[in-house]
Amino acid sequence: MLQSAINGREIAKRDVLGIPVHDFARDEALEFIHSRIALRSYTPVTFLNAHNANVAMRDAGFRNALERFTVLSDGVGVDIAAQLLHGSKFRANLNGTDFVPDLLRSGQFPLKVGLFGARPGIADKASECFAALDGRHEYRVLHHGYFGRSDERRVLGDLVQWRPDILLVAMGVPKQELWIAENLTSEHCTIAMGIGALFDFASGTVPRAPQWVRRMRSEWVYRMIREPRRLGRRYLVGNPRFIGHVLRRKFASGAN
Repeated sequence: MLQSAINGREIAKRDVLGIPVHDFARDEALEFIHSRIALRSYTPVTFLNAHNANVAMRDAGFRNALERFTVLSDGVGVDIAAQLLHGSKFRANLNGTDFVPDLLRSGQFPLKVGLFGARPGIADKASECFAALDGRHEYRVLHHGYFGRSDERRVLGDLVQWRPDILLVAMGVPKQELWIAENLTSEHCTIAMGIGALFDFASGTVPRAPQWVRRMRSEWVYRMIREPRRLGRRYLVGNPRFIGHVLRRKFASGAN
């Protein structure tokens, strides 16, 4: 088991299919990111769930890019993997849809928060919702997720000039992580976070599951029922495939 430190405290990192995932408690993850912001220390962050892990298994470029990220645990799938491979679940489910609002609310000082990606108009609605959630921060939409080279150059130039504390990048997996890895440095922002469909959820464009479904950790079932053509294969085929990868890793390593 790998180790990482936060303010002198050791934080374990658990290997999930070759990807080191931080075993943060929720408060520790928030503290870690705010400490990086305070130090203005560039840190790319993303989340690992069963789908992302499947993508990493077949996409070496994505898998290699994740080595540069602080990876947070997301969902019941990686908990099952941790239980099978390491004997216990992750200490917290840090899915981005809940974690990012917590991050905004927990900031001690006003922050600059950039939004980049999603379909046209969605990030604008999400920024309004974030402002209603915590109006201390400055929110700025940089561009939607459909852009050409000239748009990209302008966005990168705007980031250098503004340098947000947090940049939320919503392009889907693996595009958002690859874009962050290939384009961003400490001159562009402090925290660069790949957040998938967060803007869709935050804006209300895509409804979330009822709270009782989330408590049962079955939001993926709700999403699949609402969008069977887009998500059916991801979950009905992808989830068993992920467990298969985990079991092969377990038996190949002789894990107990």
